[in-house]
Amino acid sequence: MGSQDKSPNSNNTTQRVKVYRLNEDGKWDDQGTGHVTVDYLERSEDLGLFVIDEEDNETLLLHRISSDDIYRKQEDTIISWRDPEFSTELALSFQETTGCSYIWDHICSLQRSMHFSSIANETFNNINSELRELPPVELSSLPSILKIVESGIADQLRVTELILNDQDFFRKLMELFRVCEDLENIDGLHLVFKIVRGIILLNSAQIFEKIFGDELIMDIMGCLEYDPQGPHAHHRNFLKEHVVFKEVVPIKDPVVLSKIHQTYRVGYLKDIILPRALDEAIVGNLNSIIHSNNAIIVSLLKDDSTFIKELFARLKDPTVSIESKRTLVDFLREFCTLSKSLQMVHQHRLFRDLVSEGIFDIIADVLQSEDNKLVLTGTDILILFQSLDGNILRSYVSRQEGALLGLMVKHMLTDYGDNMHCQFFEILRSLLDSSPGAQRENIVEIFYEKHLNQLIDVLSSCQPNSGVQTGCKSESSYGGSRNHRTVKPEILLNLCDLLCFCVLQHPYRIKCNFLLNNVIDKVLFLTKRREKYLVVAAIRFVRALVSRSDEHLMNHLVKNNLFKPIIDAFVANGDRYNLLNSAVLELFEYIRKENLKVLLRYLVDTFWDQLEKFETLSSIHQLKVKYEQSLESVGTTSTGTLLDQRKRLDERAVEKEEEDYFNEDSDEEDSASAHSASTNRGKSQPPVLVNGSLPENPSPRSGGLVDYADDEDDEDYRPPPKKTTDVSDENEGLAEFPLKRKLAPKEETEGPKRLQLSPKGLKPRAAFCPTLKEGGLPSKKLATGNNPPPSANQNSVVPNLEKGLTGSSKNAEAENHTGKEEVSSKSCNDGLDDSADNRSSHGDERPLLSPKSSPEMAVKGS
Repeated sequence: MGSQDKSPNSNNTTQRVKVYRLNEDGKWDDQGTGHVTVDYLERSEDLGLFVIDEEDNETLLLHRISSDDIYRKQEDTIISWRDPEFSTELALSFQETTGCSYIWDHICSLQRSMHFSSIANETFNNINSELRELPPVELSSLPSILKIVESGIADQLRVTELILNDQDFFRKLMELFRVCEDLENIDGLHLVFKIVRGIILLNSAQIFEKIFGDELIMDIMGCLEYDPQGPHAHHRNFLKEHVVFKEVVPIKDPVVLSKIHQTYRVGYLKDIILPRALDEAIVGNLNSIIHSNNAIIVSLLKDDSTFIKELFARLKDPTVSIESKRTLVDFLREFCTLSKSLQMVHQHRLFRDLVSEGIFDIIADVLQSEDNKLVLTGTDILILFQSLDGNILRSYVSRQEGALLGLMVKHMLTDYGDNMHCQFFEILRSLLDSSPGAQRENIVEIFYEKHLNQLIDVLSSCQPNSGVQTGCKSESSYGGSRNHRTVKPEILLNLCDLLCFCVLQHPYRIKCNFLLNNVIDKVLFLTKRREKYLVVAAIRFVRALVSRSDEHLMNHLVKNNLFKPIIDAFVANGDRYNLLNSAVLELFEYIRKENLKVLLRYLVDTFWDQLEKFETLSSIHQLKVKYEQSLESVGTTSTGTLLDQRKRLDERAVEKEEEDYFNEDSDEEDSASAHSASTNRGKSQPPVLVNGSLPENPSPRSGGLVDYADDEDDEDYRPPPKKTTDVSDENEGLAEFPLKRKLAPKEETEGPKRLQLSPKGLKPRAAFCPTLKEGGLPSKKLATGNNPPPSANQNSVVPNLEKGLTGSSKNAEAENHTGKEEVSSKSCNDGLDDSADNRSSHGDERPLLSPKSSPEMAVKGS
């Protein structure tokens, strides 16, 4: 027995049944329980029902499925029938409804197949046994021909063969159609319509080639006018009188003309006459005919050099009328569109030939026209070139130094309606993409030098009238000034999208332009617009900037408080859950996840009063938590960095003293200097820095351990009288604690005085002195170590010494100003640029050493 239609699992509970047989008393006898399947009978191609006993695997029921309507389904679980072979009533009671439905659907499907096969075999046998050719095409034989054509679904190849073998079949049928039409025989016309429609439904390419030829196509259209289920149509009249074939340049090739007409008529039949009668296979076949015709038309025309030269000569003629030019450009667009039917190699070759003929020069001239339709047509041609091979268009733009690029920018900012500015935007984005190559670099250079300012001018001149007056009058790229002008919001949206694209593709160039031209401020003016999608576009632009993680851009955002418009828009939006709300929260989330500390502190320190009421939102709450964590980590890192810096400075000071010691010339002078130093140490204490070293001096005296008595620099020097100072009990131990190494026995004011006289001689190490405040010298208390060290910012190591000593150095002022803008807790160099004023303004002051630190730590800075 076969198994093609057998159930996958014969023991499945869904096919578990009880078999019943109706006895003579009219009662149902239980014949047993088993599993039902559908399978082939032995030595037969017929299918039947098999019920196998679930206990001993014996056959409880074997029934050949009949094509007659004898089966009944009852109560969703019972199938019953009268078996014609045994003249008995049988029934199957299923355990589950799904099993019953499965077997019932299988039986119905097999019955339909058997009915279809019987009809097909009968028709096939009739055709093969009775017909060797079609009946003669006469009015009386039309019903017979119709029967053969409509029954052709059983054997399409045979019917098609009969029609194609009769060479005069279509000619005679069309003559009969004209006779019926002259006699106004409506019944005959209806029969002819059905015959022609049936022939088309055979979907034969050979038949299509015949009926769509120039000889028969108009008569075929006439036959299809007489649809018995609809009103009389006038297809021939429309094709002859209303359809006008325009030749902008005379086409002399008859094959091209024939294919053009045939393509239009096939499309008309497919879309207008029989749209509901055609299935997908027939529509696909007709589309293949159209596609093939287009390829033939384009191939023949592109090989006709005379035609191409005459076409471009007319396009370049300045005396041609605007109407003729519009027709020429329309033909050029259609010609380029039809080229898609060619193979890719031939399509590339055609487009390069068109470029060599000067098609881009023609389009550039078209884009300067005042006719909007003409501009749109030229833009469509550019998009076709761009979609095929962007390098072709990019090469032309690069050679022409951006003339076409300027036209694209100009038209992008012009309101043409119907989303035309989107087409210009797509072309610009394609030209400026990040594909490698010298042509692309040249185009990008031209865009940023010549055309970016035009886009910025539009943003400047389209500020809202909500009390914002700054920048309402902007300089135009073409000279002169512009006041407010009306620009469609869609254009502004495309501007923002283009700027976002530039930020992602050209980060270095865009950063320089944005910082110099203050572009970010102008884009953020869109946050005051009524159109919410423009507000979201401005936020998306800032999000693109932040994604670059550029330190200069982030400092620029903080310095100019550029997040204020975004926060204001977010607060004004309130609790509305919309795209604006999501865009701002996503921006905050990105700043938190990427740990952008500059923006994180800026947002919380500046806007927390406004954001506090939204703390219930997880993004806002997590932003505040991240801010607090960053403060804790900065405090720990700053303390560790400061101690490491002191240790390095102390080590360098010790090495310097040892080097100077071994450079001395005389041991006697060393002993004398040591005696003098011990005497002076008892009288006055030189200024001691917290790192254990002295402020350095250009004079070699400050660097050595021995004081030379014959130094000429000190002949006329008289130290000022010593001032007595009160020493607190708390710091007494620090003042009296003896130093562990020798210090220079100079007067305490000599070193600073010489530093003031010659600031250029300062060594870089002097800038690390943490005890000098901005604009002043260390006091006696600091020098003797009687007072605690001065406050310092946890984010910096030392202040700027050079400005404190000279008070007039411009370079130091510039460094100090830079330090006020940017505070870093990670490097010593960042700390050098910071100023004491900036430290105190942040409220982060704290002593460098704890009050309980030992005197040795105070002196050595360990």
